[in-house]
Amino acid sequence: MDSAANTRAIDSLLNYETVKYFNNEEYEARRYDRQMQDWEDAATRSQVSLSWLNLGQQVIIALGVTAMMWRAANGVVDGSMTIGDLVLVNAFLIQLYMPLNFLGVVYREIRQALADIERMFDLLAVNREIADAPNATALAAGAVEIRFCEVDFSYESNRQILQRIDFSIPAGRTLAIVGESGSGKSTLARLLYRFYDVSGGRILLNGIDLRDLTQASLRAAIGIVPQDTVLFNDTIYYNIQYGKPEANREQVIAAAAAAQLSGFIDLLPDGYETRVGERGLKLSGGEKQRVAIARALLKNPPVLIFDEATSALDSKTEKAIETSLDNAARGRTTLVIAHRLSTIMNADEILVMDAGRIVERGSHTTLLDAAGLYAQMWALQQLEESGDAAASLVTEG
Repeated sequence: MDSAANTRAIDSLLNYETVKYFNNEEYEARRYDRQMQDWEDAATRSQVSLSWLNLGQQVIIALGVTAMMWRAANGVVDGSMTIGDLVLVNAFLIQLYMPLNFLGVVYREIRQALADIERMFDLLAVNREIADAPNATALAAGAVEIRFCEVDFSYESNRQILQRIDFSIPAGRTLAIVGESGSGKSTLARLLYRFYDVSGGRILLNGIDLRDLTQASLRAAIGIVPQDTVLFNDTIYYNIQYGKPEANREQVIAAAAAAQLSGFIDLLPDGYETRVGERGLKLSGGEKQRVAIARALLKNPPVLIFDEATSALDSKTEKAIETSLDNAARGRTTLVIAHRLSTIMNADEILVMDAGRIVERGSHTTLLDAAGLYAQMWALQQLEESGDAAASLVTEG
């Protein structure tokens, strides 16, 4: 009950903005109060049982000591025992009942230990879905070629996410994936990181099945800028250095500069020592995303994944950072998951996904000439951008 109450409180506090968006402070307070009431009831029952135990224990000890001393006193009166014998009996009784006074505390500790042991065994009984194979090997250092071979995947058996996905990214090349929300783009990155195992087919790195590699070496070779960046409640410096904990200050500052973050940091009173708050709530979406980009650049891995890496950036900052991303991707195997098509025009190959399938593939020019789904998406985004530009001119006028 104590753990559940703490979880409820932490969940409400971490999502405090959502609570305030919907004016649900009283609702959250009532939920927490109900949880605390359950905890109070359990704590009261525990304390009452412990009090009864202590009371019963003290009564038994008092009756026992009284009876023994009464018998010893009678022995002294009738001459069968001496005064020394009486003192000896009293000393023995003291040595006996003093440890017995701790029985209540010991009982409570044993009950707590049993509860903790039960929870521990429940955790041990949980099946680990992703584990290294007994003969798993480490991924060799150097360039990495990635190949998805007829990959199928579903989170649930009745909902297929990916269907017969087949493509390759040669070492040092860039492949971009576009498509509507829910088409399975980000799932490809999760599978490559091996957060899940494929339902069918294989993912190969340098010709080796992903499942035959150790997870540590696999993830050490991949750097990612996720769509939803979550930061630690620490300094900006710490969050950038997290990509490579052994990096020195010069390397951290260079990574921040490459991510177009140094100008923003220089304006802060505490600079790199500025704390970002829980989950980075003191930074804007664009600033958090640039911290994530700097963190990935500092890691300097052979494989890079950009999952909507510039989705929270304004157009000016996005243009400024595109060069940095291109420089970071140079010589690395890069997977770019994008919504704005203008950011992936220079990719070596572009895949268009729809409902978990690859429906088009080719370069930017080839896909435009094909006049298919990609061309429609491009035309729509160009129309939106021209509309935004016109609106901006009107506003400035």
